Amino acid sequence: MCFRIIRRRCIRRSVPLALLFAAAIGIYGCGSARSDSGNSVPTVAVVKVSRQNISTTLEIASEFQPYQEVDVFAKVSGYVRKLYVNWGTHVKQGQLLADLEVPELEQQVQQDEAIVHRSEQDVERAREELNSAESAYTVTHLTYTRIADVQKTQPGLVAQQEVDVAQGKDQEASAAVSGAKDALAGAEEALLSAKAALDKDKALFAYAHMTAPFDGVVTSINAYTGALLPAGTSSSKGDLGLCHLSQNNLLRLVIPLPERAVPDVHVGQTVSVNVTTLNKVLQAKIVRFSGEIDMQTRTMYTELDVPNPDYSLVPGMYVSVVIPLRTQQNVLTVPLQAVHLSGESKGTVLVVDGNNQIERRDVTLGIQTADKAEIVAGLSEGDEVVMGEQDQYKPGQIVSPKLTSTGGSE
Repeated sequence: MCFRIIRRRCIRRSVPLALLFAAAIGIYGCGSARSDSGNSVPTVAVVKVSRQNISTTLEIASEFQPYQEVDVFAKVSGYVRKLYVNWGTHVKQGQLLADLEVPELEQQVQQDEAIVHRSEQDVERAREELNSAESAYTVTHLTYTRIADVQKTQPGLVAQQEVDVAQGKDQEASAAVSGAKDALAGAEEALLSAKAALDKDKALFAYAHMTAPFDGVVTSINAYTGALLPAGTSSSKGDLGLCHLSQNNLLRLVIPLPERAVPDVHVGQTVSVNVTTLNKVLQAKIVRFSGEIDMQTRTMYTELDVPNPDYSLVPGMYVSVVIPLRTQQNVLTVPLQAVHLSGESKGTVLVVDGNNQIERRDVTLGIQTADKAEIVAGLSEGDEVVMGEQDQYKPGQIVSPKLTSTGGSE
């Protein structure tokens, strides 16, 4: 009896102990799960600070313009006798464009030629008269000299009257020579005047042959065969020229350069020209500046010359010009998404240190592009900076960094 009673008591005591042990295990397990859940470490995308080449560019829209273009006017008024060009004709400098009919000018040239011919005859006649006068003077002067010598050596042998007559003829012959020289000079001056008038009228008549002032393309025709072209010497805007000539083998690009970019651009600098119509990118050089800032637009007139030997480019085509401004070689850079800007050249970044803790740092910025920024101070090469928003992380927070090279999580 006694044995059974003791056994029953032992069993009753062992049941509560087992329940207490199971409850303790359950309580301990629940506590561990909460701890693990409360201490979870977030994963953040980071990028390493590296050395790269960085440059800023300026993109400006523009359009091609002919290097030069003019309306070709007639220098003398006349009718178009023959036209040698038409719309789109490519011409060379000095090539004949049209012949004008100017009958009154042609008659004037013929008249001038006749006057020159007559003047030449007058000069020849005056020269012959001068030769004759000089010959007569030589004879009379020799006669007078001999008579005068005889009178000196043998006085009374020659009458004084004879000496006086010889002297008078000598002076008369000398005067005739002077008159012949003056007549010859007058005839020569008349000849020069006639030749000058002929040259002038010939030059005017030569303008009846209209030629191209430079290599170009005839972009329009304003007069055809038989049309009267007025002389292009007046200031009347209503006067039309024969045609419009455009030099297209070399084109201009005019760029309104913003004031802020003026110090970074210089003559001879190469820029990219994107011709969207032709899906072509060309290289051109800056050739000239206006040298002053326009007060209205705060820009400076800037020009590029673009060779166009095959005439594939057409004036009026729109282009996009990309001008490099500032370039830095082998400098520390980070993606712009990793920087919180706080000023013109100031910002902050979140750095993940060797203990995987977040650290906020102030940085000094240099050149900034659309996706990168130069770090002047505040970071070292190899530092890992957090990409994206900075508000969701706090300094001292432990994170799990995940390296990315594209600026986003991989």
